[in-house]
Amino acid sequence: MSTNSAPAAWLTQESYDRLKAELDHLSGPGRTEIVARIEQARSEGDLKENGGYHAAKEEQGKAEARIRQLTQLLETAHVGEAPADDGVVEPGMLVEAKVAGDVETFLLGSREIAGDSDIDVYSEKSPLGAAIQGMKAGDSVTYKAPNGKEISVEIISAKPYAG
Repeated sequence: MSTNSAPAAWLTQESYDRLKAELDHLSGPGRTEIVARIEQARSEGDLKENGGYHAAKEEQGKAEARIRQLTQLLETAHVGEAPADDGVVEPGMLVEAKVAGDVETFLLGSREIAGDSDIDVYSEKSPLGAAIQGMKAGDSVTYKAPNGKEISVEIISAKPYAG
């Protein structure tokens, strides 16, 4: 029984399917390819000075960590349709807001929803995310940042992320 009580992430069906395909590749053919590279490098002799061996072992460690991360995420994720286009701030929404006087656009939810895009992502569990959930365009709130500063936020718009 796992004692990890990380909150479940919300994912679109498309995000879930993409991550599941990545997990299937990493834990199947990807794992086999890395093991083959390790065996090939090991057969070349002295492991102390074998750069290919050490690189393959490092790659194996990163792949195994990603497999664990994806497994945990997919086991606990709430999978669902994109949120309704009702202007209410919730996970899966692309939010435009004036934060501490600067206009920012960001995705509220899991980094995994954004995939390879370079959009900023704030967790709904972050101080900012928690403060703005349920708000609509024109709503304002002040929240306390981790550094103790009070930060004002005004919601400009919230639309479902089409990623």
